[in-house]
Amino acid sequence: MRDSMAAEGSLERGASAAGYSVILNIILTTMKGVVGYLSGNVALLADAFHSLADLFASAAVLFGLKLSQREPDELFPYGYYRVETLVSLIVSLIIIFTGIEIAIDSLEYIRSPPAEISMPFISLAVTFAAIVASYLIGAYKERVGREINSTALLNDGRHSYIDVISSLVVFTSILAEYAGLSGVQGIAGIIVSALIIYMGLKLTRDDVLVLLDACIDRDSRELLRETVIGMEGVEGVHDIKIRKSGPYLFGELHIEVSRDLSTEDVDEIISRIKREVKTAVPSIDHITIQPETFKRDYLVVAVPLEDDRGLKSHITSHFGKAKFFIIAKTLKGRIIDFRIIENTTRSLKTKRGIKAAELLKKEGVDVLVLEEISEGPSYVFGRALLGTTPPDGSSLEEVIVNASRKFSQNSGSAHG
Repeated sequence: MRDSMAAEGSLERGASAAGYSVILNIILTTMKGVVGYLSGNVALLADAFHSLADLFASAAVLFGLKLSQREPDELFPYGYYRVETLVSLIVSLIIIFTGIEIAIDSLEYIRSPPAEISMPFISLAVTFAAIVASYLIGAYKERVGREINSTALLNDGRHSYIDVISSLVVFTSILAEYAGLSGVQGIAGIIVSALIIYMGLKLTRDDVLVLLDACIDRDSRELLRETVIGMEGVEGVHDIKIRKSGPYLFGELHIEVSRDLSTEDVDEIISRIKREVKTAVPSIDHITIQPETFKRDYLVVAVPLEDDRGLKSHITSHFGKAKFFIIAKTLKGRIIDFRIIENTTRSLKTKRGIKAAELLKKEGVDVLVLEEISEGPSYVFGRALLGTTPPDGSSLEEVIVNASRKFSQNSGSAHG
């Protein structure tokens, strides 16, 4: 898991922002309700009930972010982060119902323009204050939500922007009454409500996809791939999966490593990957890495030679003293490419076999055709070599093909 202090700190920031929103909505609901009732302004009263709904939405976000801070347990081993997404879905649905509510009110304004109201200047002042306050708290929640990657807080911030639009509609309706243009407010309200409903549906779709473990963060997935594929010791990466849980991401991937690496080497590579990934993608909370042996379709067969005559060369039983080696790439029981290299280590007085093994290891040899390999060269090859086999065939080509077929059958799972 990610550093618990960091996770708790991020969620606490989000909870604080939601808490400020709850307090502000209590104030706005009270102001709009009292002034709307005293002035007889039906639109302002309706906006007060709208703010009351916002109060419950922000309270739900606060509850969700608080609950998300709980440590994982036996029932929820991956933590309570998904609660935040569930709350985000609730807020998205509230946004849709808010849009429907504004549409209904706007139609009512068109059919039955509101009666003359008292206290117009106080009503305008309260509505203007609500517009400014809603915009500021919305911008604050959206900024914090983006910083901590909280969808619920982001949606609640966007909901506050809808409050700005709703209060703006009320503000213009009061002004329109004095200009005899009350119908304009109703038409504008319908247009705005359509935009609100569309946004709510889009947010709902995203939340449902997250709850269904859909991969909607393709940028993070690609960044994860680019980070891992360029690391030392990693031959390949595939099956990258990412799912979102609240403000965090959970990932899993398969890496391909060389078969000559020890368990300790692979563990070190995995630890390094986890460190690099959490630096490149800070929202990653947990990542599972499955190591696999690097897979390829072909086998590389090496045979010690006495001379250099292509596939008509003569095989020698000496390894360290061999004059040449043929390096043959084989696929499905046939030679697809080969080259003959000089054994530059045969002139050494000591450790000829060890140096020859190092030379072939650099060539990526999988199979060595040899009657018997001594302990020193065998240690050098380690797990990089699938094995050795004595020459089997009447020609060099037949020997190579038979060796390739033997190890393709025995070790097909290692090379795909």
